[in-house]
Amino acid sequence: MSEPGVLVLYGSQTGSAQDTAHRIGRQARKRRLPVRVFPLDDYNVASLISESLVVFVCSTAGQGDPPDNMKIFWRFVFRKSLPASSLSRLDCAVLGLGDSSYPKFNFVAKKLHKRLVQLGARMLLPVGLSDDQHDLGSDAVIDPWLASFWQKVSALYPSLAGVIPMREDELLPPTYTFHFLDDVEEKTDDRLRIPTESTLPSQARPFPARLVSNRRVTDASHFQDVRLMEFDITASNIEFAAGDVVVMPPCNSPEDVQQLCQLLRLDPAAMFTLKATDCSVVPATLPQPCTIRHLVERHLDIAAVPRRSFFELLSTFASNETEKQKLLEFSSAGGQDELHSYCNRPRRTALEVLADFPHTTAEIKVHYLLDLFPTIQPRSFSIASSLQVHPHRLQILVAVVRYKTKMYKLRRGLCSTWLASLDPAQGDVFVPLWVKKGSLKFPKPKDTPVVMVGPGTGVAPFRSALQERMSEGKHANVLFFGCRSESKDFYFRSDWEDMMKTGHLTLFTAFSREQEEKVYVQDRVRENAAVLWDLIANKHACFYIAGNAKEMPTGVCDALKEVFQQQGGVSSEEASQMLETMERTGQIQRETWS
Repeated sequence: MSEPGVLVLYGSQTGSAQDTAHRIGRQARKRRLPVRVFPLDDYNVASLISESLVVFVCSTAGQGDPPDNMKIFWRFVFRKSLPASSLSRLDCAVLGLGDSSYPKFNFVAKKLHKRLVQLGARMLLPVGLSDDQHDLGSDAVIDPWLASFWQKVSALYPSLAGVIPMREDELLPPTYTFHFLDDVEEKTDDRLRIPTESTLPSQARPFPARLVSNRRVTDASHFQDVRLMEFDITASNIEFAAGDVVVMPPCNSPEDVQQLCQLLRLDPAAMFTLKATDCSVVPATLPQPCTIRHLVERHLDIAAVPRRSFFELLSTFASNETEKQKLLEFSSAGGQDELHSYCNRPRRTALEVLADFPHTTAEIKVHYLLDLFPTIQPRSFSIASSLQVHPHRLQILVAVVRYKTKMYKLRRGLCSTWLASLDPAQGDVFVPLWVKKGSLKFPKPKDTPVVMVGPGTGVAPFRSALQERMSEGKHANVLFFGCRSESKDFYFRSDWEDMMKTGHLTLFTAFSREQEEKVYVQDRVRENAAVLWDLIANKHACFYIAGNAKEMPTGVCDALKEVFQQQGGVSSEEASQMLETMERTGQIQRETWS
């Protein structure tokens, strides 16, 4: 066979699959192979029939959903009208990035692999199923899978045997080049503009929503700062229903922006245009021309814990032998334990890593900034209000992430810290945002009861649902809410009390720290077995779980199985089957996050 060109297509929600796809792209270039790397929805899927070698890298979002940037592809590839021989000329492989703490582990990769086989594609090797929960992270599967993949490619294309690959420490050309402008009459305006055309806001065109209020809703003595934030979405064309999600891209702090500019000796006010050096596309979110300040503040993820690829690229800049050896160790398969100890466990940021390797940092060329740092990923929040009750407004409940590791500085969540810092009392503040469909769907019939279990900030989508349902005359509502203390973090207490007064809400609370024995929402589920059995078995209630994915969802599902056994007189196995059936039919739904 002739020399191949490799096409790498990815579906990524948080950036991990994108990082892996670009890693495969770099490996192809070092083997001197022509390569293209695209998000799946940026690629014309109809062209697949003329491709010869494709690698699909995809994560799984939500409850087994495809990531946002592969949804168009997903709908197309599962069309029933596609002939079974559509992809008979294609050699391909599927690599999945997943987390086994979620019920639908690597669901998208498994389903895509199966569909490609149905369409006649020849799979070069079994689907790769990496797991974030592995002691060494996803690389424990990705490394050997990629080694097998390249062996298969070599066997498939004998002409590659004569090709001398680049050295591992050899520097690839940058994906983009910066062209600095000495004198620009028209300065770029970093402010967000309100769109004049009546398009629906999206990631490419977010709506600049004015922040109306930013109020702490936990007691001042409580360990966690939680905010209720309200945005004005007048004239945005944004509509949403209960269960939907608002998405917003955060900004780096002014201190971090200043520190990176100092470390790399960059002028924040310098203006540049970007040019792609290969078939890549300049990121649509970057204005042209653009300032260094805008690039660092809104685009480069300098406050994230860097991935292995960061150290791989950094090592190619290094000329200081001590630093180079350490960077090579961190980027090797055998050095992943060391890297975890240095970076992942203490949550060390990319910016802090650069400060630890001063000689190498001094050698970083500006052209490599977009290769070195990933793009800041937008963050999603469950909408906590209904347009029926709060027209032209959108509310979210934000827990400000702060925690201690062995690092001297407190670790802070990028988006929650940025949001908490915004103060509308100091003048107008605009936040770019858009709305997307969430995974929770609420029943249309008025007489279908809903049971909602939402401890902590997990209660946010249920406030939206309850406001919406009551405005529609749907009064069969049960809420299980849990928090630490009745007086310190009982979110939306007055709302629940007003709803209970009308007889349209039954509320069960679990205040875990108010007695010697900790009490959680799953305990309240067990205690109210008879009520729940009647609602589910006789009235066909829908059951919802939202909140932290750690132990709560499993605890609630286990408690529900006990309810089925105790009240329905079924065996443990039958209770599990009942739960599976409810999940499959959407009678039980969950929205959880780690």
